[in-house]
Amino acid sequence: MKHKKADIIAVAKAASVSPSTVSRYFNHPELLKLATRKKIDSAVRRTGYIRNRAAQTIHGIRSGTIGVLVPTLDNAIFAEVVQAFSDTVAANGFTILLASHGYDLQREYKILRKFLEHRVDGVVLTGLDHDEAVFQLIDSQNIPCVLIWNYAARSRYPAIGADNELAGKMIADHIASLGHRKIGCMFPPTHGNDRALARREVVIDTLHSYGISIPEEWMLQTVYSISASKSDASRLFSQPNQPTALICGNDVLATGALYAATASGLKVPTDVSIVGIGDFKGSSEIEPALTTVRLPAKRIGQQAGEALANAIITTEGHTKDSIHCEPELIIRRSSMPMRNT
Repeated sequence: MKHKKADIIAVAKAASVSPSTVSRYFNHPELLKLATRKKIDSAVRRTGYIRNRAAQTIHGIRSGTIGVLVPTLDNAIFAEVVQAFSDTVAANGFTILLASHGYDLQREYKILRKFLEHRVDGVVLTGLDHDEAVFQLIDSQNIPCVLIWNYAARSRYPAIGADNELAGKMIADHIASLGHRKIGCMFPPTHGNDRALARREVVIDTLHSYGISIPEEWMLQTVYSISASKSDASRLFSQPNQPTALICGNDVLATGALYAATASGLKVPTDVSIVGIGDFKGSSEIEPALTTVRLPAKRIGQQAGEALANAIITTEGHTKDSIHCEPELIIRRSSMPMRNT
């Protein structure tokens, strides 16, 4: 025997509130007291009520969803920032639709269209550089948008993140100040990745300011993969002429390089200093603990979540200024001053 699907009236009765209060719970939860929200949430669970999003969006009611686009899900740092963002917007009654575009800006445009077809209330993009068609699409829909991960005082939309150029300069200054002059670099492909490009270029420029040039064979391009970075670093460490320090554009690459050094019979940091950028979860636990530049992923996610939720909820309908979540040099045991030879 089929049971009749629960409706908003059934939820109101179960929660001992009015149907209008239940409606407000779904559409403007921030207007209700926490105790009322909990009571209605319990009633929704008991009755199994599912509201008709399609009917609501036709009438201009918010969908309660935010579209979040990241380059990849295969990277711990993006998982951390997305989790912090999701937790923050959930407190305001929103859920996220999450997708990755694989550093393909054309694919990003197609996914964004799908998000907008689902009537998301706001959009999150990663980085500052996007196809102009992406910006035009967001403008045409007049939908709130924030750019996460990179910081820029002036950008098309508010940018909430860290200054990647500053992060690159900090790690290059650190290695150069330790007296290293034979320095290698390992960075990911920069196509569609303005974060990696900014870090790589400033690292090279900063080392040049110390009179340090990087031999072409020590300038590695490696995908974000521990196995790939271990393989590439192993080849670097097998050369007769080896660097005394390796700057990696990401902690994933640095972790693979640490494994490569061990496999090659090198001691870190006695034989080679290895540093990264990011300070992922686990970077302080590997052996030796990784010197890196902390990009405050949790804070970035929280600040972006608060900014976008407020933009959707308020009548202004737009986010405020960019927010700089400053990077921080974290010195651990994987780097040390250059030994006199």
